[in-house]
Parts: sequence; C-alpha cells; structure tokens
Amino acid sequence: MKPPHIISAKAIDDHTLLLKFSNQDVRKYDISRLLEKPLFSLLKNPQFFRNFTIEVGGYALIWTEDIDISEYELWENGTPITEEEINHNS
Repeated sequence: MKPPHIISAKAIDDHTLLLKFSNQDVRKYDISRLLEKPLFSLLKNPQFFRNFTIEVGGYALIWTEDIDISEYELWENGTPITEEEINHNS
C-alpha cells in the first residue's frame, strides 16, 4: 500500500509533529529516536526543528537539502490520534 501524502504539518512541541494526510488520517510523530543519528542532530535545536517545509506533492518534510523525513516514515511510524487530541493540539 502506498502511504498517503502529507497535507499539513506543524510542530506541537520541541520533538513532536502533528500531521494530516491525504486519506484524512491525523498522526503524531516523535522525532526523538532520530536524534541519535548524526544526520538529524540539527533537529535537537527547537528553532531549527520548527523550520520545515512540506515537499511539493506531500512526499516529505524538508529542513535542508540533507535533512528530510519521508511521508512513509511519518505515516507508518506516526501514532494515530483521536478527534479530542486533534482539538487539544490545534
């Protein structure tokens, strides 16, 4: 199954993203486990972490030419959240 594309994304704290996908799923994604990898070390800086864009077509979140997270990773390893949680994090 192809993962849905990213429609919107926002940082809700210093390590967590709230993402809406093209299939209407909303998921939270915690980047903490990625921070152990040198490639993602810049994401430890909260200001840097919050400064991403959604790739055209919704295929990834992009911070720099070298730092991105695919829609597959975000959807597959994100945690589905309830309507109540969505309203609380909005």
